Amino acid sequence: MADTLHKAESGVADPWSLPLESFDVSRAEIYQNNMQGEYFRRLRQEAPVHYCPESAVGAYWSVTKYNDIIAVDSNHKVFSSEPSIVIGDPSDNFQPPMFIAMDPPLHDIQRKVAQPAVAPTQLSELEDLIRQRVCNILDSLPVGEEFNWVEKVSIELTTQMLATLFDFPFEDRHKLPFWSDVSTTSDAVGVVGTDMEWRMKHLNECVAYFTELWHQRASEPRKFDFISLLAHGEDTKDMVKNPIELLGNLMLLIVGGNDTTRNSISGGVYFLNKFPAEYDKLRADPSLIPNMVSEIIRYQTPLAHMRRVATEDTELGGQKIRKGDKVVMWYVSGNRDEEVIEQADEFLIDRPNARRHLSFGFGIHRCMGNRVAEMQLRILWEEIMNRFDRIEVTREPRRVLSNFVLGYEELPVILHPRS
Repeated sequence: MADTLHKAESGVADPWSLPLESFDVSRAEIYQNNMQGEYFRRLRQEAPVHYCPESAVGAYWSVTKYNDIIAVDSNHKVFSSEPSIVIGDPSDNFQPPMFIAMDPPLHDIQRKVAQPAVAPTQLSELEDLIRQRVCNILDSLPVGEEFNWVEKVSIELTTQMLATLFDFPFEDRHKLPFWSDVSTTSDAVGVVGTDMEWRMKHLNECVAYFTELWHQRASEPRKFDFISLLAHGEDTKDMVKNPIELLGNLMLLIVGGNDTTRNSISGGVYFLNKFPAEYDKLRADPSLIPNMVSEIIRYQTPLAHMRRVATEDTELGGQKIRKGDKVVMWYVSGNRDEEVIEQADEFLIDRPNARRHLSFGFGIHRCMGNRVAEMQLRILWEEIMNRFDRIEVTREPRRVLSNFVLGYEELPVILHPRS
C-alpha cells in the first residue's frame, strides 16, 4: 500500500504497467523518488539493450547489463565520448570541452597532465591531513540532536578535500560545491526549467576565479595541485587562453572530486540504517571498512550513467545500432545485474570482490580519483567507529533531481556516542 501511495504522490508510473516501446528512463523524477530499481530490472529482463525513440533528451539506447556496459566502455573507437558524457544535449548549445568527453589522443594527453595530483605517492602524503580534517568535523557535530548529515559532514569533508586538490583558498572553499551543483544542474540531465542565464553567470565567476589562480601558479614553481599541473604542463599550459576549455575541465575536476565521495558518504549512513544486520557486522568487525567502502560505492552508484555516440554501424545485445546513435551506459543498472553480482539488491559489507563494480567506469575513462574517494570514505568510517555506536537516520532522505547525479540534499540523523 505504501509503495502504491508513493508512486501516486511522486507522479512516477509503475514501470511494469508501461509499454516497453516507449519506456523512458531519462526522467529525473524516477531517481529523485528512488524508483529506478524496478525500471532497470524490467529492462534487464525484457530489453537489456533498449531503444527509446522519443524523450525530452531525444532518442537514445539504454545499455543495462554489466557485461554489455563493459563492452561499450572499453571500446572507445566504436563508442565515442565526444561531445558529451551526459544523456542530454544542452538547449543553449553551451557544451564546454573537457577531457572526459574527448577521445584519444587529446583525452590521454590532458588526463596524463592532471593525473599526478591523485597519484599513490600524493595520497600517502594526504592521509594524515584527511584524518585530521575528518576528526575536526566529527568532533564538532552535535550529539543526541537531529541535524542534516549532508550539510555538516558529506559536503564539508569533500569541500575541504577539493580545496586541497586545487590548493584553493580555504576561506573560499564553499564556492567549490556550489559551482559543482551549478554545473550539474541543467536540462541535459533532466532538470527542466533551469535558468541558464543564472547558470552562466556563476560558471563565468568560476572561470574568472580560476584564471587568476592559474596565472599565480604559472608564475611559481610547479606543485602537485590540479591548477599548477595544468598551468605547467607542456600540452595544457595555454588552456587558460581558451576560457571555455578551461571551464570544461574545471567542471570535470570539481564534479569528479565532489559527487562520488559526497553522495557515498551520505549513502553509507543510509544503507547501514536500511540493513541493520550489516551495521551489527561493522560494529563486530571494523576491519571490514575497506571492503564496505567499495560496497557503498557500488550500492550508491553516485553517477547513474555515461553516454557515448556510435561512430559506425554496430551490433550490441542482438540490436543494430546505427552510426550517430546515442548510447547510454546505465551504471546504476549494471551494478544491480543479478547475473553477475550475487544478491545484487542486498547491501553486504563483507561481499566478496566488492571492488568489481561499475561506479568508477571502465577502460580509458575510469575515474582517475577513485583511490582518493576510497581513502576519504575509509578514514571517515574508521573515525566514525572510534566515536559513535550508531548514526541513526530519523527520516527518509530528500534526493537530488537529476538523471545523472544520484545524490542527497538532506539526510536527517542523530548521533549516538559509544558507551
